Amino acid sequence: MRIIVSGGGTGGHIYPALTLIDAIKFKRPDAEFLYVGTQKGLEADIVPKAGINFTALKLEGGLERHFTLANISRAANAIWSIKRASDIVKSFKPDAVVGTGGYVCGPILLAASLMKVPTLIQEQNAVAGVTNKILSKFVKKIAVGTRDALKNFPADKTVYTGNPIRAEVLAAKKSDGLREFNFTDSKPVVLISGGSRGARSINNAMIDVLKSAAQKNSAQFLHVTGKGEFDAVTAKLSDVLDAPNIRVVPYLYNMPQAMAMADVAIFRAGATGLAELTARGVPAILVPYPFAAENHQEFNARALVEAGAAKMILNKDLTAEILSATLDEMLSSPDALKKMSEASLSLGKPQAAAEIADLILELT
Repeated sequence: MRIIVSGGGTGGHIYPALTLIDAIKFKRPDAEFLYVGTQKGLEADIVPKAGINFTALKLEGGLERHFTLANISRAANAIWSIKRASDIVKSFKPDAVVGTGGYVCGPILLAASLMKVPTLIQEQNAVAGVTNKILSKFVKKIAVGTRDALKNFPADKTVYTGNPIRAEVLAAKKSDGLREFNFTDSKPVVLISGGSRGARSINNAMIDVLKSAAQKNSAQFLHVTGKGEFDAVTAKLSDVLDAPNIRVVPYLYNMPQAMAMADVAIFRAGATGLAELTARGVPAILVPYPFAAENHQEFNARALVEAGAAKMILNKDLTAEILSATLDEMLSSPDALKKMSEASLSLGKPQAAAEIADLILELT
């Protein structure tokens, strides 16, 4: 069996793709994979390191959601890339082609569909992206990560599966996380992350929160700043970095262990992060990225808020005072926090990857 997988640009498209590959391998050890991405995306570095064959399409970027001169050039480039994508499909001869998001999926999924190769797209967000909206008219199957996304696609070929979650996220133990970061089990742990690149608004708001937390020493904080923000954040926190309850790092390679020990998370509202938080049942304070396409992060966050699993602070409203008050309210009521955790866990779909893998295998 041979399968092409495509997804690019951000970790939110790449890691679900890699998780699906692992899920298919578990069910079909004989499966061979080719990952199609862009040379400039994170996938060009991440995928080969995972030991998966990788090839790139040369694309200038995704289409804007309104008319621009740049769209003309990008559209022409996209049309040319369909020819290149067709050559890839002809050469690899896949039994199925799978897309997990990002504009790179467009040419390869469209080419495969036109060549009558079975295709599936996986939409992670509550609001569908432009590429997946277009592809939905051609592909055989659509797997969506949220119930809200069902209304974006044809009902006869759309399945609510949840979003793929890395096996290590589910397997990590709280004791492993506490030991890894030298924290105690006697105080709650707050995990802060704005994504792989960080979030300046969250980082800025956390400065005063962490200074106050260092003095109180009633909760423990692991703050992931993003590599580009680390120096600026630590310069402002130089007087509290040695506090026993404060950890500030630029990036986490062991996020599963961090999530396993977290009692509260302060996150953006990307689909992959939310899928992992709900699979672990971690209550959250969500600050949606305000410039996400179609404002999809706010819609992602609202689904958790309405279920009682999270609180939301819009980016424009985020201050140290509001963040601190929201966090204090959650940590001061263990019973309410437990209910939030149960609500979060009820939204989790830990078997999503296996379910989507079955859908893919059924197409072949």
